Amino acid sequence: MRNLKLMRVAWPAFLAACVLELVVFAMVDPHDLHWAGQPVALSRQSIYTVSFFAFWAISIGSNALTALLAMSPAEVNLCPVPESQRPTGCR
Repeated sequence: MRNLKLMRVAWPAFLAACVLELVVFAMVDPHDLHWAGQPVALSRQSIYTVSFFAFWAISIGSNALTALLAMSPAEVNLCPVPESQRPTGCR
């Protein structure tokens, strides 16, 4: 169940990162990038890779927040403790 929830967040984020990578680098040359006033001293492929994982991480955060906000109150208030060990008031 947990893997399914993870994939519901990670897969759309992966696709969004792919699209972002295509759009950004269709307009920006990686060797024109600067960080803290200095040119980025990485190869083109390294810049593509680092930026892809940055886009993916941002997209995962966005999708995870959306999944969290889409949870029903019953899911949020679900007690993770087995029934025999639950304290009073924990359904």
